[in-house]
Amino acid sequence: MYRSHNCGELNASHINKEVTLAGWVQKSRDKGFMIWVDLRDRYGITQLIFDEQRTDKAVIEKAKSLGREFVIQIKGTVIERVSKNPNMATGDVEILVTELTILNEAQLPPFTIEDETDGGEDIRMKYRYLDIRRNPVKNNLLFRHKVSMEVRKYLSDQGFCDVETPYLIKSTPEGARDFVVPSRMNEGQFYALPQSPQTFKQLLMVGGMDKYFQIVKCFRDEDLRADRQPEFTQIDCEMAFVEQEDILDMFEGLTRHLLKEIKGIEVDKFPRITYDYAMKTYGNDKPDIRFEMKFGELNAVAQHKDFPVFNSAELVVGIAAPGCANYTRKEIDALIDWVKRPQVGASGMVYLKCEEDGSFKSSVDKFYDQEDLKKWAEITNAKPGDLILILSGNANKVRTQLSALRMEVATRLGLRKSDEFAPLWVVDFPLLEWDEESGRYHAMHHPFTSPKPEDMALIETEPGKVRANAYDMVLNGNEIGGGSIRIHDRELQSRMFDLLGFSKEEALSQFGFLMNAFEFGAPPHGGLAFGLDRLVSILGGQETIRDFIAFPKNNSGRDVMIDAPSTIDEAQLQELHIKLR
Repeated sequence: MYRSHNCGELNASHINKEVTLAGWVQKSRDKGFMIWVDLRDRYGITQLIFDEQRTDKAVIEKAKSLGREFVIQIKGTVIERVSKNPNMATGDVEILVTELTILNEAQLPPFTIEDETDGGEDIRMKYRYLDIRRNPVKNNLLFRHKVSMEVRKYLSDQGFCDVETPYLIKSTPEGARDFVVPSRMNEGQFYALPQSPQTFKQLLMVGGMDKYFQIVKCFRDEDLRADRQPEFTQIDCEMAFVEQEDILDMFEGLTRHLLKEIKGIEVDKFPRITYDYAMKTYGNDKPDIRFEMKFGELNAVAQHKDFPVFNSAELVVGIAAPGCANYTRKEIDALIDWVKRPQVGASGMVYLKCEEDGSFKSSVDKFYDQEDLKKWAEITNAKPGDLILILSGNANKVRTQLSALRMEVATRLGLRKSDEFAPLWVVDFPLLEWDEESGRYHAMHHPFTSPKPEDMALIETEPGKVRANAYDMVLNGNEIGGGSIRIHDRELQSRMFDLLGFSKEEALSQFGFLMNAFEFGAPPHGGLAFGLDRLVSILGGQETIRDFIAFPKNNSGRDVMIDAPSTIDEAQLQELHIKLR
């Protein structure tokens, strides 16, 4: 037995007990006549003491050789600590060591294994197994486990069955590029790694499983952003014989359960807003509603004077930054420079200070009088002391730019508090979006999303106006889950493929198995998938999903620890019938 207790559980009730502990040396302090060693494992730290008056000389000499991260086993007696540490769970006691075994020596780590480390991100990712020993990373992984277990508990209690689906599947066009896997036994043919288990969970509904869930890896070979991984984890769910309301109620329940059990927060019924309202009011379809700063459209009150910038714009729109009327010109110029960055792309910004005395001061005062500016304040719900920030130009671009500015200002003002949670549903998405480059429609979600029943007649006449029976759950400005009621009728599914530009042959080749299944009694069904990585990071009060993944990839999609992806030798390539260009 390597240990009788772990390093986080001993306290005053164990005094005078003989114990065996094992773990890593956190640090050692040698005072000559006495040595203290902090022994660490996953559960905590226990202080060891080697006293030349009470400890065998050979044990003392061995203790002097200990370095950081040595793996050791000790036996000894729990004694009361003279200088107690109230900040440690084991701070009332220490172990008077009688036996010491060095299980494994360790090189000096490339960074300190402390909560506040001196290691940069690159070096910590290269030695991720050492980084996991640090409390922040270890605790994030334990937190992820807790969330996953609560998800499993809730869904199981609601009658969901955990079913595994294949990782080696057929390549299908679902938006992003597939990762492909060559088949040695089927020359010239390839599997694909699933972007999601979408078609399989629909087939499970055809199979009568009724309620399915899976915490599952998904793979997308797409251009990476700062906080995106090529492999990610979904809480994937599907239900049969349901309408949209059934699904929203079920997964509101799951989210409420997680907020209560994980964060101790009670949340009432979630707000629901339409996609059109979200875009018009917040400039994006995943609004952060922990703070206001709703968009105010100013065309009617700003395009009647001789100011060509506004007069030539498709949209003039502003937000009121609370309490910022006292911003200096330097602070305002910094915001103007921020929106002009290539990542945002605005050509400039107009501002309006709402002074405490009720007057207004604007960068375009020579074009507008006080009555004009008062109307701007009314439309943006600005109060005395607020600063109105205004952008203009192409409607779609301006909404995106102002949305980015809204989030930036909220961050600078400390309004995006990590301990506040504001969930909502966004509903009534467009079913299709027109792509000018390809000259055809694309599915906004995926090809299996059902139209709203009341919009069904528009499919033949005005497909661009058809709303999807789809919904996204948004939490603190992040889409954490999305889904839809699915098409369960072969004829409608075939029509959808037509709209998306599939030929009959392509549709049958790609999805014939699903369309055939619809001919054998497919029930009405729908579902939702949560992004587990994102959900866990938000609940954990952090922005980066990598912090909650045991072995993440970097921004280039590389695992720098194991050096993947990598080349394979010529013999393997020949066996797979592959020749590199």
